[in-house]
Amino acid sequence: MNPLVSVRSTVVAALLIPLFASCSSRPGGHHGYMTRSYTVRGQSYSPMSVDEALHFEETGTCSWYNESKFFGLKRGNTSLGEKVMPWHLTGAHKTLPLPCLVKVTNLENGRSLRVRINDRGPFIANRHLDLTPRAAKKLGFYDQGLTSTRIEVLSVGDGSYRRKKKRSWFFF
Repeated sequence: MNPLVSVRSTVVAALLIPLFASCSSRPGGHHGYMTRSYTVRGQSYSPMSVDEALHFEETGTCSWYNESKFFGLKRGNTSLGEKVMPWHLTGAHKTLPLPCLVKVTNLENGRSLRVRINDRGPFIANRHLDLTPRAAKKLGFYDQGLTSTRIEVLSVGDGSYRRKKKRSWFFF
């Protein structure tokens, strides 16, 4: 085999692996939990504890938001400092600890999706959750802009910090 071809293949692989690694549908890797209080537009918010979040379920109005800055390719940062990419299935909640994995169910059509909460918001009255455009499309409400959803926390944290919701089994 030609040594030049081997070097070229190695260089191409070294460049492509990080690109494909960043293409997952959910970013990850935050160490710890973000539960500190914060203020937006004069309103103070106190996120719940990890233990409270693991038992949290909520129904309300969901919207979608877009952090586009340049034709949808250069994206904004979340409250955790992560880049928002067009293929991510992420969302924003005012009081859940960050990061957190939730099951979101569109109550109008029954579609469900797992979404990583890594941002704060929505800061519009009577809305409980904001999702990325891709998540809104998968849940079937992108064109409407709003829908009724139910969220259920599945886990809080990433990696060694991840804590899952404990399931109880009852036998009758």
